[in-house]
Amino acid sequence: MQRFLQSLVWFRRDLRSFDHAALHRALAESGSVHCAFIFDKKILDPLARRDRRVEFLLGSIAELDEELRKAGGALIVRHGVAEDEIPALAAELGVDAVFANRDYEPAAVARDGTVARRLHAAGRAWVCLKDQVIFDTDEVLSQSGKPFAVFTPYKNAWLKKLHANEESALAPFPVEPLASRLAPPAGRAALPALSGLGFEQAGLLDTGIRPGMTGGQAAFDDFVERMPDYGRMRDFPAFKGPSYLSVHLRFGTVSIRGLVRRALETMRAGAGGDGAATWLSELVWREFYFMILHHHPHVVTRAFKPEYDAVRWESGEHADRLFQAWCEGRTGYPLVDAAMLQLNRTGYMHNRLRMVSASFLVKDLGIDWRRGERYFADKLNDYDLAANNGGWQWAASTGCDAQPWFRIFNPVTQSERFDPEGRFIKRYLPVLAGLPAKAIHAPWQAAPAELAQAGVRLGDNYPLPVVRHDEARKRTLERYAVVRKAKPGASGENG
Repeated sequence: MQRFLQSLVWFRRDLRSFDHAALHRALAESGSVHCAFIFDKKILDPLARRDRRVEFLLGSIAELDEELRKAGGALIVRHGVAEDEIPALAAELGVDAVFANRDYEPAAVARDGTVARRLHAAGRAWVCLKDQVIFDTDEVLSQSGKPFAVFTPYKNAWLKKLHANEESALAPFPVEPLASRLAPPAGRAALPALSGLGFEQAGLLDTGIRPGMTGGQAAFDDFVERMPDYGRMRDFPAFKGPSYLSVHLRFGTVSIRGLVRRALETMRAGAGGDGAATWLSELVWREFYFMILHHHPHVVTRAFKPEYDAVRWESGEHADRLFQAWCEGRTGYPLVDAAMLQLNRTGYMHNRLRMVSASFLVKDLGIDWRRGERYFADKLNDYDLAANNGGWQWAASTGCDAQPWFRIFNPVTQSERFDPEGRFIKRYLPVLAGLPAKAIHAPWQAAPAELAQAGVRLGDNYPLPVVRHDEARKRTLERYAVVRKAKPGASGENG
């Protein structure tokens, strides 16, 4: 049913030309559809001048523009403040409506509210749709009609709703059958260069990441072969266990509906179903954190559990030095240091190591989780506010369904368990490569002869530990005493 003569689709976290809710709906309801992407100065200007995410965006947008041109349309690209550029572009094109897919971050919600008001004031419609999740906002609630605060019951309710509505929930939003309604391009304006946006090359391709839809499809095709082993291999950073799809989910170069459909198909096929079920559970975690952010936007700056805002974190010059050592991979704990070096060099960190390094910062060094969260936000290629915040608050025990405050990762036993041969450590800390496997997890405990033979000089070419874990653990238990509600004697450790 045609409602509008002309419309504009505003691409944001959905950089693909297939299975696209806003583009499908605009094409279905409009005589002619323009497409646009805004390099938003409010987002870009605070970034460091070398940021792989901007390279990913440019590559993805170039491919999106090419695919739209093949279909008869084009992508209009502007560089400015989005809440100014979209209403202005809508007026310039004379469209009746602007379509977009929903974003859940508080700043984006405020931005979209401003855009909607300006469009309505000019007599134009604003249509915002669900696209980057299967269920959002109030679609999965408890039996009492309230948002969940614990993952497992949320997951059970999510799966129940999916199975009851699978056909409609996972139905794709086709674009190709309606592509004749794409507005033809007015010439071929050059896409902005990296330097034109104020950025320098950051080496995205050196990390092995391919941007765009083709990059997302290639990553997915590679993972499909490994999906049956996901549950068994995902925790070992030296091996190819994860899907490596997080950056593509972040920028929407893959379709969440397509991913969930494939997970269900694999589960139902029998062989490999356990791995697929574990991966699907991770996709549900992603939606759980979107839901938490929507219903509890205070988590952006404060603890989900207000009583945890009373925890007193370390501060002052000594705390700053500890934080810097953590950032630079100089803590003296090899698995933590290797994880931070992986992040700094590639913009990626293995999920198990995100938990280990976050726990170390908060519960070994006593540093406010928000400092670590901000550092990850600056460095991660796949940075997503909801997931990053949820993960950090989980590790700090301040969030919903979090790691209990009295369970503290031991970085040495985590290293022994998940990198037993030290393969991952050696990849990022070659100075330790000569140590035997039993010594590489805690070099300060190695025999002097072992250190000498390996060429490791503690305090010189590899640091001594900045803290002792057993002592730090005691300080953490004291620190969290302000919110202690566990039964007497509950002071276990989750090695």
